[in-house]
Amino acid sequence: MLVQFSRTVRWIGCAALAFTLVGCVSQDQYSALKLEKDRMAEQLVAAQSDASSSKTEAAAYKAQLDQISQAGGNQAALLTNLQQQNATLNAQLDDLNKRYQEALSRPATAMALPEKLNNELTAFAQENPDLVDFDSARGTVKFKSDVVFAVGDATLTGKAKEVIDRFAKILNSANASQYELLVAGHTDNQPVHNKATINAGNKDNWYLSSHRAISVGDELMKNGVNPARVGVIGYADQRPIASNSSPAGQQQNRRVEVLILPNAVHNAPVMAEGVSKSSAKQAAVRINKDSSGAPSGPYPGK
Repeated sequence: MLVQFSRTVRWIGCAALAFTLVGCVSQDQYSALKLEKDRMAEQLVAAQSDASSSKTEAAAYKAQLDQISQAGGNQAALLTNLQQQNATLNAQLDDLNKRYQEALSRPATAMALPEKLNNELTAFAQENPDLVDFDSARGTVKFKSDVVFAVGDATLTGKAKEVIDRFAKILNSANASQYELLVAGHTDNQPVHNKATINAGNKDNWYLSSHRAISVGDELMKNGVNPARVGVIGYADQRPIASNSSPAGQQQNRRVEVLILPNAVHNAPVMAEGVSKSSAKQAAVRINKDSSGAPSGPYPGK
């Protein structure tokens, strides 16, 4: 009851005040004040809307800046990772080059491999003289590119696959299974001219030598050779075994060598996170060289 009385008193007071105000000013003045009040109320609403918009825009800018900052951090991490990978690859390349040079430097009178394995490989080469040579002093099986690959191509012929399958059985035998393998591709010094070949991705002899070595290494692995044993490298025309001044010399230089290294097999490397086996095997893609159009140079292809 007391609360209700209080509210009634306040209502009467407000009414009296309003009456007093109306009585003190003219109707025009009252209307002008009301218009000003309404205008200021509208300005207040507009200011509040602008403030809200500015706040939202500021939040959007902050989010963008956060994304840019995060992207910068990711790029820095990616750059560091790529630098580490590059250093690892360079170390691996140096190791492969060292082993290749060591194999070539062995005395010509020595036998690089145990006698039983040496005899198996000698017989293997004698069974396939048109495709294969065996250098017992260096423990190297040499596949002749002109008959192992289609003309101007990095794809193995059907006959070559059969021979490599037989070679893989020897490499997987007890006499050879503990050895590492280095597959090295080589070309002559004739440059790549065919535009279709270049457009397909085989830009020069470095690509060709690498792709042919990959093809041989891939075929060995398809036939059960442990990938941890296999290293692949392309030398283009930088390791000739004959003069490139004659067609006969160029033919000798076009080759893929498999060096059987008398080293204990290292443990299989740990694959980098996010790199699948299928992605790694995409490196074995075959890329054509000078297989379409008229041949160029003194030899019809490589």
